[in-house]
Amino acid sequence: MGQFNLEEHSHRRYNPLTGEWVQVSPHRSKRPWQGQIEKVVQEVRAKYDPNCYLCPGNTRANGEENPAYSDTYSFTNDFAALRADIPIGKFQEDDLFIAKSERGICKVICFSPRHDLTIPEMDIAAITKVVELWVSEYRALGKRDYINHVQIFENKGAIMGCSNPHPHGQIWAQESIPVEPRKKSRQFLEYFQRHNRSLLSDYLERELQKQERILLQNEHFVVLIPFWAIWPFEAMILSKRHITSLLELNDAEKQAFADAYKKLTVMYDNLFQTSFAYSAGIHQAPTDGKLHPEWHLHMSFYPPLLRSATVKKFMVGYEMLANPQRDITAEQAAKMLRELPLKHYKMT
Repeated sequence: MGQFNLEEHSHRRYNPLTGEWVQVSPHRSKRPWQGQIEKVVQEVRAKYDPNCYLCPGNTRANGEENPAYSDTYSFTNDFAALRADIPIGKFQEDDLFIAKSERGICKVICFSPRHDLTIPEMDIAAITKVVELWVSEYRALGKRDYINHVQIFENKGAIMGCSNPHPHGQIWAQESIPVEPRKKSRQFLEYFQRHNRSLLSDYLERELQKQERILLQNEHFVVLIPFWAIWPFEAMILSKRHITSLLELNDAEKQAFADAYKKLTVMYDNLFQTSFAYSAGIHQAPTDGKLHPEWHLHMSFYPPLLRSATVKKFMVGYEMLANPQRDITAEQAAKMLRELPLKHYKMT
């Protein structure tokens, strides 16, 4: 039978952040990078689009006009999924039919006035302004007495449901702590109570020792492929210092966060020489007015592309009915990304 090998044999990996498992089947796709690389036709966009709802000076769908902003801009989503002005109430027939009202605020964050840019094509100074806007929005929204969680996220690419190519992200702030952050809150707290240390601080220390899944690092942040990654090229930006939220970042750390954000997304674009699609978001301490020393700021990236610019990973069948599964290992994915240049392919 031989000796068990993570790179050769099917196995399950535990995610200590959620308490869940992922099925890994490396024997199914040992060398996925040898699949055909199908370059797609590159979309050429103008710096300004008069029909774009997010470009400076344009009129949005609700009739409001954007200011002539010169770096970043945020506004309340015209088609918000959560609203503050709803009646507070609850519906319950018995233990099986239960619902409750959910108040919240949804905002749009324009990263740049340039319609033709994405994060990997912006400079560090411009991305730092995005980080600074995240900080101010998290602070302002979190101060509202009924907002207990602020979710900052970005959907990039049409295959991830992005309906407007203008560089932007979103913020959903709400009464409840959603499912995924709630899982992490539970796991973080249990670990902190046992060890009096951040779970992710200890995890990062081990990853830096191993160097198997590290993609890059700067003075304040590390970019890595998590051991328990689900998506083929899933990655995480993790602060070296134990920081519970964006509010604790100093100026140097804000710039370092921007640097890590840019370099990871350049790696992504260079992998298949395309504008690499992903959903990404920041997980940090809730805004419920309590102290959360167990929390550790991190940003997760979930890109769907698998073999090329046109072949994506689907979460279907077993993944929907049992648990997530992947073929390429986290170590293989890290090696592929690590070997890529940090200069964007459009600039070479």
